[in-house]
Formats: sequence, structure tokens, C-alpha cells
Amino acid sequence: MGGGMTGGSGDVVVAIDGGNSKTDVLIVSRDGRVLGQSRGPGASPQNIGVDASVQLLEKLVLEALRGAGLSPDERPFAAHTSAYLAGLDFPEEEAVLHAALAARGWSDTLIVGNDTLALLRAGSADGTGVAVVCGAGINGAGVSADGREQRFPALGKISGDWGGGYRLGEEALWWAVRAEDGRGPGTALQAAVTAHFKASSVLEVVRRLHFEDLHSDSIHGLCPLLFAVAAGGDEVAQDVVDRFVEEVALLVSVILRRLELTEEAPEVILGGGVLTGVGAPVIAEIERRCLKVAPRAVIQVVDVAPVVGAALFALDTIEAPDAAKLALKAATKRV
Repeated sequence: MGGGMTGGSGDVVVAIDGGNSKTDVLIVSRDGRVLGQSRGPGASPQNIGVDASVQLLEKLVLEALRGAGLSPDERPFAAHTSAYLAGLDFPEEEAVLHAALAARGWSDTLIVGNDTLALLRAGSADGTGVAVVCGAGINGAGVSADGREQRFPALGKISGDWGGGYRLGEEALWWAVRAEDGRGPGTALQAAVTAHFKASSVLEVVRRLHFEDLHSDSIHGLCPLLFAVAAGGDEVAQDVVDRFVEEVALLVSVILRRLELTEEAPEVILGGGVLTGVGAPVIAEIERRCLKVAPRAVIQVVDVAPVVGAALFALDTIEAPDAAKLALKAATKRV
């Protein structure tokens, strides 16, 4: 994607979407062309610390910059940086990361924010409406046309969260364990979990996790299995999926009510690895429940990566023409 482009800092913007499991960076021109890109592991400062997060982001930004044919030697090398990361749940966290990134001198201006807002900007027409992201964790955010914002801290159980990919994987394992040892009802999750890990029993899986022969991150991999078993008619798995559907619809409903959008026609954007992979029946049930609260709402699964939302925010900031934003979305739309 390079292009050997040279010029001043006004020629490009830097866009960052840093999740819990992966981080995407784009270098985008003022006219909406993607000049360079990079991908790396999760950069959430909540998970790895601010210093490690900034070091990782610097590495990925410079990698993308080189892909664009640009030199990092003279700073600032961009007009603006939009950095949207998981784990920025409170203003204090945003301020700390903002100061650390500003010290790197990448761009003339810089905005940092929570990654759920980047998802909303990526999927909606103008960055207003409601977005729910479900990857390793789950969160929701909304922005009204007059700029009011509503979102939640996403700190796990202490902030009332339920339903991220890791938690759903834990539920699958929990029910499988109890089916095998008799403390719970029979479920196809027992055989599915055993087969997933190529184990002789669910107890073997537990032992391997306990003694760290299996990394705890592997529990997240049980999330797709849960939905597959539920789709096959298993009642135990379906009960968990039903709770997940209710949780997503609840996030949307609370935000719509708090922003007084129930009588409007807001866009509701669903994204993240879990929600983009659950299949049409689950999305249809989420939509049915959301429409009970806001009958004119438009529910859709995002068709561009959230980092595109960060890039659109950057183009908004530098007052790029609308044609540039349309070109960027068209070029990055998932097939």
C-alpha cells in the first residue's frame, strides 16, 4: 500500500484501534486513501500498562508509516492522531494516555478515547447512535445528535459486565464440567469442550488449565463453540446464548432511554469478534428486542473495521471533505 509519498505533516493522519486482543493502525491521506497499515497484539493500557501500550503503539505506527513510504525522522509526521483503545474507561485514564502519546510527537494534534466510540463512528453515518462491542469483553456507548454521550466502564464483574467472549467461554466450560461430574444437567457442551481440546475428559481440560499446560486465554476459544452447540438445539447452551442476547439488548435499551432516542430512528451498530460471528438468528433476536424499545431504530452489524472509525474521526478533525470519508469507507468495506 505504500506510494512513496512525501510531504508535510498535513498530508496524513494516524488512526489507532487498540483492543484487548489486537491493535490496528492506519496511515490515511487527507483524501481518504489508506497509505499504510499494521496490526499487532492488544494494546489496552488497562491490560498491559501505559508504558507497554505506548511502546507497542509506537512500533506499530512506525511500521505503518514505513509502509506508506514516509519517514518518521522529522516530527510531527502527521496532521492528527486518533487513538481509540479498550481500557480507557475514565477521564483520568484518557488523560494519562494522552500525555504519554503526545510526548511521542507524532502529530500536530491528538485525541484519545474509548474504542467503542470508534466502532460507532465506523458503522454509523455520522458517529451518532448506539454501538455495542463484544470481543474479549463487552461494552456499549451512545452519542446523540446534540453531542450528549452515554457509556459504561468495562471493568468486568465489578462494573456490572457480563457477556464478553472470555466470560462466554467460561460459561461453556462451567456447564461442561458440571455435566460430566453430575452437578448439572446433561449438555452437548461436555463432548464439544472435550473434543475442542483433544482431551479424554473435561476434567483433563481443567487439570491442564490449572497446571498451566493450557493458557487461560484458550478459554476464549470456547465462545464460538458455545454458539455452535446452541444452534444445534442444546438447551443448556441456548440458555446462555439467550442471556447474552438479553445483555446486548439491555445495553442498547438503557443507552437509548438515557439519550432520549426511543422515539427517533437511531443507528445501532453491533461489532467485535463475538457479535460479528454469531450468525443471523442471534442478530435477529437482538434486533427484535431493541425494536421493542425504539421501533424506528436501524440495527446493523458493522461492515468496516473499527480502526476505520478512528480514521474517520481524524478526517473529521482536519476538516477533510466528505468525499474523502466516503472513499475511505468504500475502500475498507468488508466483503
